[in-house]
Amino acid sequence: MTTSPGPGRIGTRALCRGDWPVIETLFGANGACGGCWCMWWRVPMGGKTWDSAKGEPNRVAFRDLVESGAASGVLAFEGDTPIGWCAVGPRAAFPRVDRSKTLARAWSADTWSLNCLYVPARWRGRGVATTLVAAAIELARQAGAGEIEAYPQAVSPGERQAGAFVWTGVPSLFLAAGFVPEHAPPRGRGLYLLRLR
Repeated sequence: MTTSPGPGRIGTRALCRGDWPVIETLFGANGACGGCWCMWWRVPMGGKTWDSAKGEPNRVAFRDLVESGAASGVLAFEGDTPIGWCAVGPRAAFPRVDRSKTLARAWSADTWSLNCLYVPARWRGRGVATTLVAAAIELARQAGAGEIEAYPQAVSPGERQAGAFVWTGVPSLFLAAGFVPEHAPPRGRGLYLLRLR
């Protein structure tokens, strides 16, 4: 699954084992956001366990996942420049999803989870996230996903949030790609559960 960018166009491809230098370049010193290094959904516990994992421990853990081939996702590029990341893989690879009461539901081995998007600020507003979601759906389907979940952050109509608060995406991004709501967050704040069959 690869799309090659023409001049001024966005290309995508699946993450490969040799892509750790690309991830480091894209995520930068902060590990995308607050030392996360795309580990939030992969660490089963929150609280002090999560706090102690931020930064270098998460960086090492995610590097090990990438280099072993255990991490799954899609990268976006303009030319040779990495401009975005989308984590997508079997739901079983993301144990923290099951700790969320909002996201709890019956699921099976072929349920995939599209749960993290990272686009650096200078590349936002150019369709990178939309392109990443489309590529992630294609990757999941090629890998045999029977359904794909997404967990966008609820936002009010016309509301703009900082990227750090909508790293799972926003509902409109997924609704436009064919996802349908499984349930909405209580009181209209928090994470939706959307599903694509």
